Amino acid sequence: MKVKKELLQTPRGTRDLIGEELEIWKRVSGIAEEIARYYGFSEIQTPHFEHSELFSASLGDTTDVVEKQMYTFKTRGGDSLVLRPEATVPIVRAYFEHGMQSLPQPVLLYENGSFFRHESPQRGRFREFGQFDVEILGEDLAVAEATVIRVFSIIFKELGIDTSLELNTLGDKECRGSWRKELTSYYRKHLEKLCKDCKRRFKENPMRLLDCKEAVCQEFKAKAPQMLEYVCDECKAHFKEVLEFMDALEIPYRLNGNLVRGFDYYTRTVFEFVANIKTVKEDGTEEVKNLSVAGGGRYDYLAQVLGGKDLPGAGGGIGLDRVVSVLMEKLDENGREEFTKKEKPKVFLIQLGVAAKRRTLGLMEDLRKAKIPLAQSLSKDSIRGQLRLASKLGVLYSLIIGQKEALDGSIILRDMDSGMQETLPVDRAIERLKLKLKESSADGLRIL
Repeated sequence: MKVKKELLQTPRGTRDLIGEELEIWKRVSGIAEEIARYYGFSEIQTPHFEHSELFSASLGDTTDVVEKQMYTFKTRGGDSLVLRPEATVPIVRAYFEHGMQSLPQPVLLYENGSFFRHESPQRGRFREFGQFDVEILGEDLAVAEATVIRVFSIIFKELGIDTSLELNTLGDKECRGSWRKELTSYYRKHLEKLCKDCKRRFKENPMRLLDCKEAVCQEFKAKAPQMLEYVCDECKAHFKEVLEFMDALEIPYRLNGNLVRGFDYYTRTVFEFVANIKTVKEDGTEEVKNLSVAGGGRYDYLAQVLGGKDLPGAGGGIGLDRVVSVLMEKLDENGREEFTKKEKPKVFLIQLGVAAKRRTLGLMEDLRKAKIPLAQSLSKDSIRGQLRLASKLGVLYSLIIGQKEALDGSIILRDMDSGMQETLPVDRAIERLKLKLKESSADGLRIL
């Protein structure tokens, strides 16, 4: 029997990756993985399908993904399965299934693969889409969000994509109630003018009103009460620390009170990277179009929903389809990126105190650019414990930053074999290390 002509085409919302597009895709993935590994993330690969209830319970019954976009199916044995629509939930599931809570915390994981949602195909949006995801599990400090954002910002910088960062806080269970009450009161006045889906969301989950993409609802969303006005002191302090990390790392950002992301599991910090794409119109004038290319946030209650466990975490994903589409337009036909190799760490970066932690993330990028193989542990404060880890790894040198060094821009260089150490300005310390490690090349950084 002859196959119908339409069956010789890819299903709607999918496509074949070939030629230059595939080459760019592989290079984007390579740069993302190399940077993630350097910053301590280890790879994980989860199944392409999971149990349906895993997502309906965690993402929220009123989210667009659960309501309209999940590919669910029944097996011959009667199991209800779903093609994975996102990465965070399967990674958290794997964390508990494989006993990762017994590992040194936090656990840093990244996944690079295909995900599936039944939505309307458009530029950079497909029903099978690629996503590069990073997750930090077991860390409740703001350094987790800062690390994820830092890694994403470096990836986009390496790719030559101009992006802007948007930030918001959604508070926690304690302070979100007052905001929800005001949000409900505001939207009740405009209920008859909302789209059909939002009228239902108003009853089931008012926060989802801010995630609506329908044009008729945009003017109401713009004037809705913002969580920033109702956040509790503890959540405010956490968000303030996130912003202080951004300032210390010189990452520009814009506060967006309507940013809620698409899933119910987010708490406190949420973020989104938007690509600023310059195009020339027919009349010769230039315009800038915005395209969301990455997003994420904190999800301290997700593990409780999945299995009654406590597990603070933060993470996010980069939409590879959108990034590749931007680069396809941006790169010249013969212009392509080259990627670097990795090797084992020979230097351990030690930090003591909050000011040193903020300084450390910036210094890590200087060391990465200098191709100095490195390891560090941002979650520890004890110098004895960090020196013990450095010895365990067998590194040749340690770089030590305390409160004093963070303020005056210096660093202590310690020879791990002899115990001799000297205090130097940061740039001189880096040059000294480059001389001592001249045969070294860039390595995957491990956060223990």
